[in-house]
Amino acid sequence: MTERVFKRKIYKQILCWKNANNGKSALLIEGARRVGKSTIVEEFARREYKSYILIDFNRASNEVKGLFDNLMDLDFIFLKLQTFYKKKLEVRNSVIIFDEVQKCPNARQAIKYLVEDGRYDYIETGSLISIKKNTENITIPSEEDKLQMHPMDYEEFRWALGDEVTIPMLRTFWEKRIPLQSVHRETQKNLRLYMLVGGMPQAVNSYLNTNNFENVDAIKRKIVQLYADDFLKIDPSGQVTQMFMSIPSALSNNKHRYTTTSIIGNVNVGKRVELLKALEDSKCVNMAYHANDPNIGMPISTNFDKFKMYVADTGLMVTMAFWDKDYTENVIYEKLLSDKLYANLGYIYENIIAQMLTASGNKLFYHTWYKKKEDGSIDDKHSYEIDFILSRGHKVCPIEVKSSGYKRHVSLDDFCNKYSNRIFNRYLIYTKDMTKEGQILYVPVYLTPFL
Repeated sequence: MTERVFKRKIYKQILCWKNANNGKSALLIEGARRVGKSTIVEEFARREYKSYILIDFNRASNEVKGLFDNLMDLDFIFLKLQTFYKKKLEVRNSVIIFDEVQKCPNARQAIKYLVEDGRYDYIETGSLISIKKNTENITIPSEEDKLQMHPMDYEEFRWALGDEVTIPMLRTFWEKRIPLQSVHRETQKNLRLYMLVGGMPQAVNSYLNTNNFENVDAIKRKIVQLYADDFLKIDPSGQVTQMFMSIPSALSNNKHRYTTTSIIGNVNVGKRVELLKALEDSKCVNMAYHANDPNIGMPISTNFDKFKMYVADTGLMVTMAFWDKDYTENVIYEKLLSDKLYANLGYIYENIIAQMLTASGNKLFYHTWYKKKEDGSIDDKHSYEIDFILSRGHKVCPIEVKSSGYKRHVSLDDFCNKYSNRIFNRYLIYTKDMTKEGQILYVPVYLTPFL
C-alpha cells in the first residue's frame, strides 16, 4: 500500500530555524507519538542538505549508542557514524538526526558539544513524556530550540486530499463575513470527514488507500493502544491510561470540569499532579484551564485545579468513544459523516474546536460562574459556562459552542453583560452557516481556525 509523505506546515518552521541559526543551535521537535515527526524531519533532511544521517535510537545498536558515552574525540565519532550508515557528511551541508532521542540520553546531553563543534546541523525528535523520564540525570543542552508538532490540522488534511483551494476560500469568506450559502452543507460534511478520520498521518494514509472507515478505525485503535501502553510504562498502576480513556465520557457528561476522583478514586494531591502532568506532557491531550478572571493575561488567573481535557486528535477520540467494540463499523462512520447518528455529538464538536484552536496557536481557557436568583443572591446549584475564551489585544472573545443549529445563548449573554468592558468579539460556534444577529457572530465550525 502507498505510504505518502504529507505536506506539513512545520516544514517552513524548520527551514526558518536552519536559515536563521546556521548551526548555532540544535532543533528538538516534540509531539505525541505518530504525529509524523520522523517522516517530516527525514523529508526535510533529504531536500535541504547534501547528505544526512538518521539515527533511530529505537533500533540503533549498542555500539552506536555507546559512541556518545565519551565525547573526547568527535572526529572518531563522526568517522564511525559515516562508516555505520554508509553516508558521507559534508561540513555545514549535512544534518545528523537523533530520532527518538529519549532512548539515548547521552546523545541528548552531547548536543551541547556537537553544536559547539559546528561542523553539522542536528535535529532531534521525541515524545516529551519519554524525554523527561529519560533525562532526569543528564544536563539538558541550552543550545537547543524547540518546535511543537501537532496532528495534521484541517488545512493539512485538505492538502492530503489534493485540495489546496478550500481553506484559502474559507478565509476569504471569513474576512468578508459572507455566508457560504449553497456550499455550506458540503463544506460542513467535509469537516465531519476530518473529524472522523482525524489528523494522524497513518490514518489519513489508510483512508486515501482504501476509502474504508473500518480500516481507518483499525489504524486509530493501534495508535490509541500504543498511547495506553506508553502510559503503562510510566505508570504501571494504569491510572494515567484510565484518565486518558475516560475523556470522551467526561466530555459527554457535559460537566464543568474533569474530576479525577470519579475515574481513579481518591489520590493524594502530589500523585494527582504527577498523573496529570504525565498526560499533559504526552501531548496526547489538549488541556483547557479555568480562568478565574477572564481578562487579558489569563494565565495569571488560571485555576490549575479546575480543567477540562480534550483528545489531541478528534479522529482518535471518535474511536475511543466506541471502544466498547473491537472495531467501529463503516455504517456508524457513514451515519456520523451524514450527521444521522442518533447520539449527542456535542462533545465531539467541542473536541474538534479545541483541536483547531490549539493548532492555530491558542492556549485553551474557559470560565464558569454561578447564576443569580431573582433577589440577586447567588444560586450555587446552577451555573453558566463559556466554553472557550480567546485573548485578542487588550480584550477577550468569549465562545459558546453548539453541536447543532441551535441559537440560544444565555451563557454568552450573561458573560458579556458581566464583563461588558472586556469584550472584543462574541462568537457562537455551531453547525449552520455564518450569520450575525445583534452583536453575536454565528460561526460554522469549519471557520474556527480563523477566529
